[in-house]
Amino acid sequence: MSGAAAVFAPGSTALITGGASGVGLAVAKLCNAKGMNVLLVDRNAEALEQARLDIAGEGVDASGPRVATSVADVSLAEDWAALKDSALAKFGSIEFLALNAGVGGKGTWGDNDYFRRILATNLFGVINGVNAFLPVVQEASKAKRTAIVITGSKQGITNPPGNAAYNASKSAVKTLAEHLSWDLRDTTTSVHLLVPGWTFTGMTGGGQAKEKPAGAWAPAQVAEFLYTNMEKSEFYVICPDNDVSEETDKKRMLWSVGDIVYGRPPLTRWRDEWKQEAEKTMSETKI
Repeated sequence: MSGAAAVFAPGSTALITGGASGVGLAVAKLCNAKGMNVLLVDRNAEALEQARLDIAGEGVDASGPRVATSVADVSLAEDWAALKDSALAKFGSIEFLALNAGVGGKGTWGDNDYFRRILATNLFGVINGVNAFLPVVQEASKAKRTAIVITGSKQGITNPPGNAAYNASKSAVKTLAEHLSWDLRDTTTSVHLLVPGWTFTGMTGGGQAKEKPAGAWAPAQVAEFLYTNMEKSEFYVICPDNDVSEETDKKRMLWSVGDIVYGRPPLTRWRDEWKQEAEKTMSETKI
């Protein structure tokens, strides 16, 4: 292992929120395969137990990696305080903190519950997690390589219309991760913003009994892409999928920031009067 991927070391411990399914579970399986202890955190106790069995099986060698679970609501600071106490009591340290828990959902202006629910989990779930566990991770960094991974979204970068609360939450998460990376720049704790592409998970319909669409990645592909980019110590881990390439993602991001640079109205990529120019410019842009 090289670069920031050295955090995936046998005997180190990973704490992963939203760990009962999807990308969180895939990252947990990666950690377990590398010989790490794993603490899965989620609100769904039944799903957590199934995830634990999925990773560790019924019988686990006591001398090998340990897989534990904790039911918690990441939007609640008091749940994080209890989680910190229980995690340290069980494992003694946390080397890898993956703040992955997130919720979706649609709503509109005037719907306070829509904004509150999404921001509470997606944004304050990250804030609470960093505030509770940053000292723990920094303490662990005195002896081992440590890392913090925060899950964002392309919607927090290109900001497509239709889901203001979700986009705002993920935009804020991106900003927080960037600041955290800056603040820890002279330490041995690396920070990474994981931005999945179209991934077949519970949030996108993968929790239902149906086949993965051809264009989507499986969660395990996202976890492997994270590992590969951490080997290169990359901060931005922008995952492609089977429909959207890395080059296309970059072109979309460049067009979006151009709204500011060139004084265009916001979200021109989706405005009828700008669509043709946007498509033409992106097709001609060299990356």
